[in-house]
Amino acid sequence: MPRLFTALEIPRDAAMSLSLLRGGLPGARWIDVENYHITLRFIGDIDGPAADELISAFDRIDRSSFSLTLSGMGSFGSKKPHSIWAGVSPSPELKALQAEIERICQRLGFGPDPRRFSPHVSLARLRNARVGDVVEYLGARGNFRTMPFTVGRFVVMSSRDSVGGGPYVVEEAYPLGWRNSLPSLDTSALQPSRNS
Repeated sequence: MPRLFTALEIPRDAAMSLSLLRGGLPGARWIDVENYHITLRFIGDIDGPAADELISAFDRIDRSSFSLTLSGMGSFGSKKPHSIWAGVSPSPELKALQAEIERICQRLGFGPDPRRFSPHVSLARLRNARVGDVVEYLGARGNFRTMPFTVGRFVVMSSRDSVGGGPYVVEEAYPLGWRNSLPSLDTSALQPSRNS
């Protein structure tokens, strides 16, 4: 059974900027560019009916598209670093979208996500990397920043059991701002005329 999670995809230009950060760190296993994403909510292994209910509930999310910028870098696991990531500039819209997804998950019986939401793009998994090497690598790239990009949808992705970093498959996509882009319906033509 696939593991599900909600995410934002990384557009091609930003992904190319991220790909330039690959290399130069012993013990790093770099994630493939096509697997870059920002996880919004990890859902896990769930059965078909629960997945269908979740997919249907996400369809009711009505939020506008918004702009994001990737900036800064860091690592998880301070004394024993296990991954390298690129950060995301603060975004109230991103936070609100993630909070709504979290509320839906909890309303449908999924326990709260035990991890605090910390938006990032995972770039590499580390195995036996020396702390000094990680500090040096991050120090040389700490001012990383992409051009802003528009987030036009969020997705439900699946991953098969693997050694981290993909492959990920988009199972469902939810456009943002689509309700705002629909032409307004002229309802006057639907009203009965007074003369009839």
